[in-house]
Amino acid sequence: MLLACLQDLHFLAAAQLKAVKAKKGYSYWVRTPENINKKEKLPVIIFLHGRSLSGHDLNRVKRYGVLRAIEKGKDLDAIVVAPQTSNGWDPDKVIDVLDQVLKEYPADEHRVYVCGMSMGGYGTMDVAGKYPDRIAAAVAICGGGTASYACNLTQVPLWIQHGSADRLFLLLNPRRYIMPSKSATKKLMQR
Repeated sequence: MLLACLQDLHFLAAAQLKAVKAKKGYSYWVRTPENINKKEKLPVIIFLHGRSLSGHDLNRVKRYGVLRAIEKGKDLDAIVVAPQTSNGWDPDKVIDVLDQVLKEYPADEHRVYVCGMSMGGYGTMDVAGKYPDRIAAAVAICGGGTASYACNLTQVPLWIQHGSADRLFLLLNPRRYIMPSKSATKKLMQR
């Protein structure tokens, strides 16, 4: 009887942070909020780290960003995914992580948000540019991206932040990347 009652329980009791070690592709952290109803679909926030957190020690990914904010008390009613790369971001591998999360958690495939800092900002722009139909919105901090994906960014709400005093990534990088998407927007509006 007790077992039958437990099987009908639709809530996860406490927030969970779980490390997923990948044999192929990116290993990642996935964090679910407290008291989630498995029948209710939650948004997904994917955080892409910068070069300083690269490597094979997944704990490094918690040093800054969304997981660090949660650790300091910020609560998000979303599934947070924080993959780790050792050598730049591959949009296909990020989408592979997303697909795995969509299979295993009560995640809303129409509310997927990607954000990143520095190298993660580049990854953010590349994921949003290569897969605009999979991303609801994106936030890139101090990044740029691959020019061939730029025109697709007209389909994704973006918030791009970049400091003019950044010596590592010049402000020209995101400007060069955004210009093709502005041109594509003008062409779309002329139709």
